[in-house]
Amino acid sequence: MSTTATDQSKEIPAGTKSAIKGGEFLIRETEANEIFTPEEWSEEQKMIAQTCKDFLEQEINPRLDEIDSMKHPELMPSLLDKAGELGLLGTSVPEQYGGFGMDFNTSMLVAEILGAGHSFAVAISAHTGIGTLPILYYGNEDQKAKYLPKLATGEWKASYCLTEPDSGSDANSGKTKAKLTDDGKHYLINGQKMWITNGGFADIFIVFAKIDDDKNLSAFIVEKDFGGITMNEEEKKMGIKGSSTRQIFFNDTKVPVENLLSDRENGFKIAVNILNIGRIKLGIAAIGGSKAIINNAVNYANERKQFGTSISNFGAIKHKIAEMAAKVYASESAHYRAGQNIDDAYDSLIGQGTDPAQARLKSVEEFAIECAILKVNGSEVLDFVADEGVQIYGGMGFSAEGPMDRAYRDARINRIFEGTNEINRMLCIDMLLKRAMKGHLDLMSPAMAVQKELMSIPDFGASDGEELFAKEKKALRNLKKAGLMVAGAAVQKLMQKLSDEQEILMNLADMLIEGYVAESCLLRVEKQAGQKDAEAVSIETDMMRIYLYEAIEKAAAAGKEAIYAFAEGDEQRMMLMGLKRFTKMEPHNLKNARRRVADHVIAKNQYPF
Repeated sequence: MSTTATDQSKEIPAGTKSAIKGGEFLIRETEANEIFTPEEWSEEQKMIAQTCKDFLEQEINPRLDEIDSMKHPELMPSLLDKAGELGLLGTSVPEQYGGFGMDFNTSMLVAEILGAGHSFAVAISAHTGIGTLPILYYGNEDQKAKYLPKLATGEWKASYCLTEPDSGSDANSGKTKAKLTDDGKHYLINGQKMWITNGGFADIFIVFAKIDDDKNLSAFIVEKDFGGITMNEEEKKMGIKGSSTRQIFFNDTKVPVENLLSDRENGFKIAVNILNIGRIKLGIAAIGGSKAIINNAVNYANERKQFGTSISNFGAIKHKIAEMAAKVYASESAHYRAGQNIDDAYDSLIGQGTDPAQARLKSVEEFAIECAILKVNGSEVLDFVADEGVQIYGGMGFSAEGPMDRAYRDARINRIFEGTNEINRMLCIDMLLKRAMKGHLDLMSPAMAVQKELMSIPDFGASDGEELFAKEKKALRNLKKAGLMVAGAAVQKLMQKLSDEQEILMNLADMLIEGYVAESCLLRVEKQAGQKDAEAVSIETDMMRIYLYEAIEKAAAAGKEAIYAFAEGDEQRMMLMGLKRFTKMEPHNLKNARRRVADHVIAKNQYPF
């Protein structure tokens, strides 16, 4: 693998470089030439992706049953060693520490392809993400020099110890303690951690604990050889059975003071910022898994015959295949759009003289809203695709002899990993509103403009113009207005109480998520149409319209539920009228659109986009 992929962003048109803030997509119209699309991967990036595909085909897929059996504890570490030899463990680690220093979107591409690797995907993502990145972004120079080269090659394996029996979503409530020894040279760590991925074979643990009576967590780099570490047997899990998951106990574990990571009480901030990266990487890995499921499902549908014909010829099966493809295509579009935003923010910060590690952290933190959105969307697309994959296989989908059994079980954890989808939905809105209150985003002016528009005579759509996808763009603008209208009214009505109305927050989040993903899909298709022509992307256009129509339906349902929850009388009637007005679309034959998409995928016998 070469390192020149770091120059990839330089090949993107200048329009991509316009500064956009995280969350600003809601109030700012994005141009197609501002986003990156997967059609723009360089030849080198395609080679990196092929390296990942070959590794899965040669090393992982033939051993899936063996990996899941856990009969050979040395198997997963040996597979990580082989991945390390190919450079797959050092994608985000700078060259000076033995890695490849890839840009964010290229590391996302690696995560996507390896996301089809079932339990291996979990092990490698934990090692390269939450295991390695805290040291890369928060370690001092001595810590980086000591640990990163061995983590980049796989000589040492890493894990991340945050969750405790009574501390999950409320991470800062952990009870693990660290106490300075009398000679001031070590911390003694005592406590229990659970659900620790890679726990059974890790050499390095990123451990979160409170020093004395501190209010906030601190973080430590703990080597297994420090002693005082014991663990339970491997957890028996619904899925990802081949990933090592242990409870770990620290009993007077003696950690040198120089292994305190960052500053005292900075642990919670480390956990939050590393999870931002983990969220978007999980989302794109889920899309990689989704593509593999589609490939299997389409292949089976073409081979399976009933009533004298392949089941892929039946309309009900075509409906499923098209829905699977459209959701994956839209989610993929959103992930790489956000990934490029992060890369652009990083380049801007570097240009201002910011330290590279700080620049990476700040660039991801800027797009924390999008990271939360994509974690939810990617994991739920995977769940949908896995469920439909089982259905296409029919009885064989329920059999452990077929591939859907493992895919279905392994998919489920992703809605819990990296913060549950409920937590991430509420985080989306919480972060958006906090940025508005701090003046980082001006949500008030657009929300007031929408309120004013509600009192005006409706635009009946007589002048959509000749612009490409003019009707779809108008529908998206209105979808954003619907979100602003409902969110603005909820904030005005409930004020500080809104944070306690979790159901309403999740309704608002669904409107936000659908708007972002639908817009990303439209921009991707528009950009391709500009580079080729509209006819050349007719199937992609069908997928975009399928997703857009369904996104508007979902947003309308979520908005209606929210309005019912906090508005009454004339206010409720006015808002429901506004919601109907902003979520209206002209009729479109989605059945025929789905059939065209399905026919294309079926003919290719795989996910071809």
